[in-house]
Amino acid sequence: MGYLNNQVVTIDAILTKKGRELLAKGDGTFKITQFALSDDEIDYTLYNITHPSGSAYYGEAIENMPLLEAFPDETQIMKYKLATLPRGTAKMPIISLGLESVVLKQTAATQITPQTLNYLDNNRTSEPSGYVFTISDVRLMSAFTATGIDTPAAQALNTSTSTVTNGTNVSKTVIGTTLSLRATGVNTLFGSQTSLYATLNVIGRDSGARIQVPIVVNKTTT
Repeated sequence: MGYLNNQVVTIDAILTKKGRELLAKGDGTFKITQFALSDDEIDYTLYNITHPSGSAYYGEAIENMPLLEAFPDETQIMKYKLATLPRGTAKMPIISLGLESVVLKQTAATQITPQTLNYLDNNRTSEPSGYVFTISDVRLMSAFTATGIDTPAAQALNTSTSTVTNGTNVSKTVIGTTLSLRATGVNTLFGSQTSLYATLNVIGRDSGARIQVPIVVNKTTT
């Protein structure tokens, strides 16, 4: 969903494939109960408090920025969703994984339990609704699962065997409070390389905070 222009309140909304399937049934079960807002297009560094025309023009450059039209690719849009934080919040929540990268040897396993800092008046906490974990290339993993959240939406996503193809990469998303990974044991994926690389994106479902870290899988040599 997106604004077609910033002069007239006209909204362009399109449905995902699943949404179109539900609408096509025509049985009245299709109802929009939730939505999210994001500001992917906004560059806040353009807010100019030294504008010569005064305070009414501080945000002029931002207001005149081109806006994205709606398209149903969650890997390219709605990356920076707006979140409601408690009144009086002085610091933006940030996610800590306790590591700067995930480095695994073939068939090795690890678990990641994110913590959100500066959230709900706590120095460090796990978010009630959990986290969204997305790996850019799931082929590097023989296991990529999440636990800790048992809502129907999380269960449907976590038990799905489908992946999303983006160019040459195949990504996968799961929801939970703890992520379990096991590196692939398939040697043919490496070819002539000794290491394979991907990225892991983690988003807090309550705070909207996000973090991205690299994943490295090292080939075991014998």
